[in-house]
Amino acid sequence: MLAEPSASPRSVRGLRLPRPRTEQAPPPYWPRLLPLLTVLACVTRIPSFRWPLWSPDEGYLAVQARMLADGGELYETVVDRKPPLVPWLYEAAFALFGDATLLPLKVLAVAAQLLTAVLLVCIARRRWGNGAGRTAGVLYLFVSVGLNPEDVQAATFEVFMLPCTAAALWCADRRRWGAAGAAVACAFLVKQTGGAVLVPVVWLLWQAGGARREALRLGVGLCGPVLAVAAVTNPAGFLFWTVTGSGAYASFTGSELHVLSRGLTNAAILAVACAGIIPPVVRVLRIARTGSTELWLWLASSVGAVLVGFHFFGHYYLQLTPPLALLGTAALQILPRERTLTAVSVSAGACALFLTWGMLAPRPELAHATRLAETVRALTAPQDKVLFWGIHPEAYWLADRAPASRYLTAGLLTNYSGGRNGPQVGERYAVEGSWRVFRRELSEHPPAIVVDDSRGKPFTPERVPSLRRVLAVGYEPVVRVGGAVVYARVER
Repeated sequence: MLAEPSASPRSVRGLRLPRPRTEQAPPPYWPRLLPLLTVLACVTRIPSFRWPLWSPDEGYLAVQARMLADGGELYETVVDRKPPLVPWLYEAAFALFGDATLLPLKVLAVAAQLLTAVLLVCIARRRWGNGAGRTAGVLYLFVSVGLNPEDVQAATFEVFMLPCTAAALWCADRRRWGAAGAAVACAFLVKQTGGAVLVPVVWLLWQAGGARREALRLGVGLCGPVLAVAAVTNPAGFLFWTVTGSGAYASFTGSELHVLSRGLTNAAILAVACAGIIPPVVRVLRIARTGSTELWLWLASSVGAVLVGFHFFGHYYLQLTPPLALLGTAALQILPRERTLTAVSVSAGACALFLTWGMLAPRPELAHATRLAETVRALTAPQDKVLFWGIHPEAYWLADRAPASRYLTAGLLTNYSGGRNGPQVGERYAVEGSWRVFRRELSEHPPAIVVDDSRGKPFTPERVPSLRRVLAVGYEPVVRVGGAVVYARVER
């Protein structure tokens, strides 16, 4: 007897069954997202390629790199109030690509912003899912240009500090305490205020019930790189220039209204850039909690870092952008989906405004420094040393002339900084011991040219007796350039 054919898998006793559902693999995440983030990182940094450099900080770093390449020693014959990682980065880039352009550093700045965005994507994706990861990365890149172009487009300390701070939180979120400590150390070694990210890292350690062993790993990861860098440079000099030697610089006394006005202005500018983020965060605060205490601590510690020193320069505010992007993403997870689209759209519009500003903004100070550099180059030989008495060290780099002193700005010798023109400006407020060294440098190797670029500011030679005597004894004015006076050395 023949066996009856079995029933079709799609029917049983005449009843039709639904077709089995085949599981579809989710679309690839990084292959689709990473190109988008790369394009956004490149587009948001386009203005940085418009000018040879954007800020005096870039000029200072470029001159430092040349001095280091010529045998200078950091915190000895090459000095600044910053840790050494970015000067070393500039020195390495110059060694590989030449010191006539900052183009390689500008490309590295694009890479730093992209890496920061990728790390924020990882943090948000782990907490709230794939969509949140995309939102965090895109929002960050949009708001990353939300300040004066001179502050955000320069390839300087804050831009290279941000991936280190994001990496610290990424590692802590995954309970990799040694790596988290090392990331905090790297952030500190780029700029001291980068160490503020230690606050949310310690909070996450405490939340994880951190035992003594985990705390030890964090401490070793943090202290090891800092002690190693101090040993490689000059421990006493490293401590003085990065920590203990900036008391007068960090004082609040002098031009309080001017400084506070700058702080409020930069905060308002950043608020415009974050117009798509702030409303969701405020709304969620009213109706719910995001459950992201460490992100609020990250933001709060970053605000504290901006306040340190009471200068409120625009580039200081860049430290706020990663936690703001994550807090905005956290808030949008609670709100309807259309709010995410609105936040991204508004942020994109604000980003377009800031990019337009960056492309169209005039650079009168750069033009002035360029004219000075051309004048000095015409009056000197390549081996001559010169002294620019001002706050634009980029003139040394543009003129391709070596500085006559390790003190590249008048600020180190008078405490003038950021428009501070109150009572704490003058020789007596200089970095401790700097005038003794400065006078010795000018005596042993007198500069062929001295450029007084004070232009009526509080550090004019009339208010600096030691410099006034040097000019009176050995120099005479030969030409004026845009308010600056160029002095040539004369034999008496």
